[in-house]
Amino acid sequence: MRSVTQQLDLVLASALTPPPVRVAISEAQGLLCAQEVVSSSALPAFDQAAVDGFAVRSVDISGADEDAPVTLPVVGEIAAGSRTAHRLQPHQTVFVATGAPLPTIADTVVPRGTSSGTSARVVVTTPLRSGAYVRRTGEDVQPGDVAVRSGAFIGAAQVGLLAAVGMDKVLVHPRPRLSIISVGNELVDISRTPGPGQVYDVNSFALAAAARDAGADVTRVGIAPLDGRRLRELVEARLLVSEAMVISGAAGGHTGELVRETLAELGEIDTTRVAMQPGSTQGFGLLGEDRVPTFLLPANPVSALVVFEVIVRPVLRLMLGRRNPYRRTVTARTLAPVSSPAGRRQFLRGQLMRDDDDDYLVHILGGGGTHLLASLAEANCLVLIDEDTTDVPVGTEVAVSFLAQRA
Repeated sequence: MRSVTQQLDLVLASALTPPPVRVAISEAQGLLCAQEVVSSSALPAFDQAAVDGFAVRSVDISGADEDAPVTLPVVGEIAAGSRTAHRLQPHQTVFVATGAPLPTIADTVVPRGTSSGTSARVVVTTPLRSGAYVRRTGEDVQPGDVAVRSGAFIGAAQVGLLAAVGMDKVLVHPRPRLSIISVGNELVDISRTPGPGQVYDVNSFALAAAARDAGADVTRVGIAPLDGRRLRELVEARLLVSEAMVISGAAGGHTGELVRETLAELGEIDTTRVAMQPGSTQGFGLLGEDRVPTFLLPANPVSALVVFEVIVRPVLRLMLGRRNPYRRTVTARTLAPVSSPAGRRQFLRGQLMRDDDDDYLVHILGGGGTHLLASLAEANCLVLIDEDTTDVPVGTEVAVSFLAQRA
């Protein structure tokens, strides 16, 4: 029996990052940047007003106070987007809108709400330092600065910064293309009513959702025919357009034997038992001319999702260019006793919470039944019990891996 660590080492060695591609910045969100984005211009590109107010020389209002206010004539108005150069004379002011360029020699903006007067004159009672309420040229980004670094996650702020420095396209690590197939004579699509002995194809939908959460570009193929020739043709076609493949229901039993015999014609395939629960029986291989990583998962939906989380997801994250492919892990104290089979690493569904001291506590869900999908739907974490641990008393500290965040 192979350990979880050994299985991970095997599959992670197959994770080849697809070549970077250049995409529109509107399509780059959620991906990793694959280039150093160097700004060729300053941001802001010119001195501009940070608020609606009056552009002045700070020296002209340096002596202003309530007893000796400074009155300045208003000689014009500058709107945001103005392309006309304005020159301010000493002891004058112009009204500037937020984002408007400052006139020559002005270095300060007096906010409209802190001044008084008329449209022709403004009265200032408080001195301001040079640069007050002004966005200086290049204070955000200077020419030659790296705006977005290679390997950086591109979120909303990064998309905005790329737009701000004039980048309409950026080089990124693309989402790995993943095909998901289900096999099993008992399966029917959710558009049909199951007959006696039949069940809905849960896995292709659940695994597709898990793969999208991991960042993959997913094709849910659905239920594959259990005919050797037709199955091979289907798999061959998907290998041409995939960087990874998942086949659920193919890890054990008669169906698994048929699938493995068919896939063996396309490359290396290995089915083994891994020292974990649930999902002990699983398979992995490199198929087709491009040696596409292919995972054989159990038919049970909970087992399939746990194997995907533990074994498949890290591979997809590496393909995305992530340096650390694993979920965040914390230590939590158990709220109930737990027993675990010797020699297997157990992955229990749990609800993670905090106590009054802000320490993590974890409640185990599912009563140990590996087939209980509803308890997995309630879980926000997986509780990891080591292979050499069989009894976990109440209050024992255990490792807990976060699952997807909920809104």
